[in-house]
Amino acid sequence: MRGKLIIIEAGDGSGKATQAKKLADRLKAEGFTAMKISFPDYQSQASALIKMYLQGEFGSSPGDVNPYVASTFYAVDRYASYKKRWGDFYREGGIVVADRYTTSNMVHQAAKIPHAGERDKFLRWLWDLEFTRFQLPRPDAVIFLNMPPEVALKLLRGRGTGREGRDIHEEHEEFLISSYQNACRLAAAYGWHTIDCCREGSLREVSDIHQEIYAFVRSLL
Repeated sequence: MRGKLIIIEAGDGSGKATQAKKLADRLKAEGFTAMKISFPDYQSQASALIKMYLQGEFGSSPGDVNPYVASTFYAVDRYASYKKRWGDFYREGGIVVADRYTTSNMVHQAAKIPHAGERDKFLRWLWDLEFTRFQLPRPDAVIFLNMPPEVALKLLRGRGTGREGRDIHEEHEEFLISSYQNACRLAAAYGWHTIDCCREGSLREVSDIHQEIYAFVRSLL
């Protein structure tokens, strides 16, 4: 009866949350049993260390916390969410649409590692940590919203984050660019389904991107 776990992955400012909600709402409207989840889960006590990290309490730059340490913060948050919020729903056949997942650690934390061999070592460790040790479900599909960083940065500057101020990832534009470049490598290496958010230099309409996402997801169901 295991359900489906579909991940919406992208950099900051790319509309992940909007697209994840639109997808889950449409699936439910068409009779599917579906729910949307988001990571980090800022409503959970398990996100406390993530908040401290992103607010700069362990260092003002993302690189001040090594990727192995930072990744454990996020893994614990995902484990708590799985055990308390959506694990039973998923095991009983529900479709879970996630705004970020383990894939975000792959994107952002591996971006801190300049050497390709060391990045691959980290990615193997992370895969083992979350999917073997923590026994979290593996995604059935990862949809990568390819938003060029210059467009995402412009959008980020024009809106708030939903929390007080921008976090240390959003404050360091070079880190966001490095994370984007790493995401493109990962999408190719892991077979993520890539959807371009811009065409001929212009940002696509939210509804247009949603329709492409929905068509892909329906092909899986």
